[in-house]
Amino acid sequence: MTKLRAIFMGTPDFAVPCLAELNKLSTIIAVITQPDKKRGRGQKFTPSPVKKFALEHSLPVLQPAKVKDTNFVEKLRELNPDIIIVVAFGQILSQAILDIPPKGCINVHASLLPAYRGAAPIHWSIIRGETLTGVTTMYMDAGLDTGDIILKQSTEISSEMTTNQLHDKLMVIGADLLAKTIKLVQQDNVPRKKQNDSLSSYSPMLNDANCKIDWQKSAQEIHNLVRGLNSWPVAFTFFNGQKIKIWRTALSSTDIKDSSPGEIIKITHDGFIIATGNGSIKILELQAPNKKRMTAAAYINGHKLHLPAKFQ
Repeated sequence: MTKLRAIFMGTPDFAVPCLAELNKLSTIIAVITQPDKKRGRGQKFTPSPVKKFALEHSLPVLQPAKVKDTNFVEKLRELNPDIIIVVAFGQILSQAILDIPPKGCINVHASLLPAYRGAAPIHWSIIRGETLTGVTTMYMDAGLDTGDIILKQSTEISSEMTTNQLHDKLMVIGADLLAKTIKLVQQDNVPRKKQNDSLSSYSPMLNDANCKIDWQKSAQEIHNLVRGLNSWPVAFTFFNGQKIKIWRTALSSTDIKDSSPGEIIKITHDGFIIATGNGSIKILELQAPNKKRMTAAAYINGHKLHLPAKFQ
């Protein structure tokens, strides 16, 4: 079976297993990834995980600041790919790019489309309390994750699973699903199913507004938010005027009685129990400004806390 001439577009570690599978099944003529970014204390320019893999496997790398740039689009045409595979690339493709490969542009998306279109599907599936998610391969069109579905594979979200854990699980599923999809493309036997837009939902970009804990919400909703933002960008609250990141929580059966949301109602050997708008929750791990992540017990040992105290 003749190998496809493929271009791969991706950036974070989530995309690397997909690139590895594509490298086995096709002839990769270019790997396109985001420009190197300054990272860490030294602020040194650091290549993306996809670029690192590509260089280790002698694959040609291109890093356009803007993939829609006319000159870059022309360069893609000159490469003459059969197919373009996109996995968490980080830039939106123009129609001019989508029209280049005769076998189409295929995206690996970390949700069961049409649910959770958009930028952060893994995070929002947990934040919103879903118990099932998965990966979809689809033909890309001009819309935001609105193209025809090729294949889906689902997996359960356990009650204590974090985004970091689910990310690693979906990363493996995504690579397997892409391999199956590529084989169907090679056989000219690719299924196409239009998405039902009436069943769609959106996963917006994460920011301070949707990462701050609202203590008026229920204990379950807050617990889901903390799980959904672990390990990035991490849910936060304010305590004594300081921004405190909340890494890990547990649901509590402690009666909130007449306590107001955000109030610390009990300090135990391993954490704080906080009143919410409905029920109580225990903080187990947190991070103070300019400090490392620590257990709530360690924080309690290092601070004199007097009740009543309140998170805001």
